[in-house]
Amino acid sequence: KRMKVLVLGAGVIGTTSAYFLAKQGHDVTVIDRQESVAKETSYANAGCLSYGFTSPLAGPGLPFNILKWTLTGRSPLVINPNMSIDTIKFMYRLYKNCNPKSYEINKSRMLRIANYSQKALLEIEADFDINYSQRKQGSLQLFWNTKEIDKAKRDISILEKFNIKTELLDSEGCVKVEPGLKYIKNQLAGGIQFMDDFTGNCYLFSNEVYKKCVEMGVNFEFNTEIKSIETNNNEISSVLTSKTEFKADCYSVSLGSYSTKILSQIGIQTPIYPVKGYSITLPVLTDEDAPQSTVIDERHKIAVTRLGDKIRVAGIAHLTDFNKDLRAKSLESLKHGIQRLFPNSYESTHDLDFWTGFRPSTPDSTPIIGPTPYSNLYLNTGHGTLGWTMSVGSGKLLANLISGIESEISMEGIDMSRYNYANKTTLNYG
Repeated sequence: KRMKVLVLGAGVIGTTSAYFLAKQGHDVTVIDRQESVAKETSYANAGCLSYGFTSPLAGPGLPFNILKWTLTGRSPLVINPNMSIDTIKFMYRLYKNCNPKSYEINKSRMLRIANYSQKALLEIEADFDINYSQRKQGSLQLFWNTKEIDKAKRDISILEKFNIKTELLDSEGCVKVEPGLKYIKNQLAGGIQFMDDFTGNCYLFSNEVYKKCVEMGVNFEFNTEIKSIETNNNEISSVLTSKTEFKADCYSVSLGSYSTKILSQIGIQTPIYPVKGYSITLPVLTDEDAPQSTVIDERHKIAVTRLGDKIRVAGIAHLTDFNKDLRAKSLESLKHGIQRLFPNSYESTHDLDFWTGFRPSTPDSTPIIGPTPYSNLYLNTGHGTLGWTMSVGSGKLLANLISGIESEISMEGIDMSRYNYANKTTLNYG
């Protein structure tokens, strides 16, 4: 039946949720504090749709790596020394996921959503003509020594369970895929190509979907600050904003890292932490010296992606709560990142856009999609570094839940019930 649905948040997750809800015939309103869609975390992310290269932040080797990075002083993970209680809690929960068993469970859940998301993205591409600088040329993860290759081989066995197509390449093979790597061929031990990964501009995509939503009758309320969620017994009665009070039959929260603040007002504890990431965007000088798709430097945790006539370099995980400062050292790391891989595609005289955003990260890196203890409130948040990759599938999963359409994939371990230490309540699956 047709319902009034209010979506909180107009990032890529909220916008794609609105699209599928409208497609299923609902009357949808989206509210956001920015003046248009995808202005925060979705704005200048890495640009890779990493369906195969989907991995939790917490892996068995993470604690040792943190130690090693701290000693070398060039760390892709930066922790503010004045740690807040939220940072300490997040690190403790992350640490508890740093074992082989949790890693495999978490990775499997993430891959389930990512694979579904790819199908949903192709559905949108079939629904209407959409251009977001997309390329479908796979992604390439580079290795600097054989030890890294051996570690990656262990991961491949999990990927095979999900029919993810990969190819192990030697350094020659890497240059065939990405000719711009020819200058550093001798330093590379090899790489893995994830054949089915895509690339695309998340901000452009969100804007194209937004235009389509408006055509379909979705109402977007921008420059609207959410003040509080009002409840009545076990349901949501309205959402109070800086403009007016919004009432609907059903509510969905896609507020990224800010979801926690608003949900804790109504007793829902979500362990989402704002892991700050950085990116730089620069022009392509010459096509053959620039990346053709996404190149992932796993050791330095940096991704370099081709987006039309631009190159996006993204990386670094900075644990410093909601601090928006642009850190000079992170800028240097990203510049080093592109110089290391594509020395001839970067000139220091260039204008570049330096950006930061908060990745809404859960301790197990899996998003939180599904019902809540309130009968008409749903969550679609906590996607961490993979919001762009998982966005379209997450939007469709959410719409199907609200519409009472049976999910096309297993929802096991995807809703908030897996954090039973935070919420001793039962969820309402309709």
